[in-house]
Amino acid sequence: MMTDQQFTLLAQRYMDTIFRLAFHYTKSQAEADDITQEVLLKLYRANKAFENEEHIKYWLLRVTINACKKAVRSPWRRMEPMEDHTAAIPFPSPEHSELMEAVLALPAKYRVPIYLHYYEDYSCDEVAALLHIPGATVRTRLRRARAMLKTDLQEAEEDV
Repeated sequence: MMTDQQFTLLAQRYMDTIFRLAFHYTKSQAEADDITQEVLLKLYRANKAFENEEHIKYWLLRVTINACKKAVRSPWRRMEPMEDHTAAIPFPSPEHSELMEAVLALPAKYRVPIYLHYYEDYSCDEVAALLHIPGATVRTRLRRARAMLKTDLQEAEEDV
């Protein structure tokens, strides 16, 4: 069992990562907050010996994905318009904002691998292990997601 000091350090280190993954999965700030809190409580209560820092991060991401799947299946699921939240996020340029909106518009089966691969720097095989799907499926979803993003961004460019 970990000490309060160890938990506080881990919570500070991974809270944003957990929230971002939950937000990408659920598209709801409130649900992402709830899932973040739930995952951190599970970490606090975990009577598990972690091998190293990578093991902790992997465990947290896996628990977050499971909590997100459970929340998405819930009949009480809350839906919020994405524009309310993306407008509040500071981006370095308008292009970054457009890209984020395009990524969030993707279906979850494409959005989550994009997030894990490009934002969290996991390899295709690591994403496959986290999502419990074959590596070839991850590569296919990434390829399709990039094609969708390219099409969406080109259409947006033409509309301007």
